[in-house]
Amino acid sequence: MIRWASRAPWWVVALVTVYVAVLVFVGAVSHLTDLIRSGLHPYSWAPDWLNLYWSALAAFDSLAALLLVLGRRAGVDLMCVIMATDLMANWYAAYGIQHSDFSAQPGLQRLAAFTLLVLATGPFVRSRLSVGTL
Repeated sequence: MIRWASRAPWWVVALVTVYVAVLVFVGAVSHLTDLIRSGLHPYSWAPDWLNLYWSALAAFDSLAALLLVLGRRAGVDLMCVIMATDLMANWYAAYGIQHSDFSAQPGLQRLAAFTLLVLATGPFVRSRLSVGTL
């Protein structure tokens, strides 16, 4: 992390580290892997708009992680939008398309847990970061 981490409370640095690790190593890597393997439409069962959204997350997850590493509030904002919309998209895919339920979807359970963590802690972390520009 950059200089901001030395001035921030330990819990802010810890949460940003968790956010970045999940955004990069779970989000961006999985979406990038899907893109490399299958192109812009990795899920044949999903509509085009949903495939394109998930493919775009390879870039958006990475951008949010970069902004967080730089200690920018925009990173928290982008991460919150990503997580809320990704949860809605995955919920729609599970219930509306695959006709599954929450208990049968461990990936959706993990996504929901992380989204709740982000939305519950994000505003507190955001208040400790800078407005700044790239």
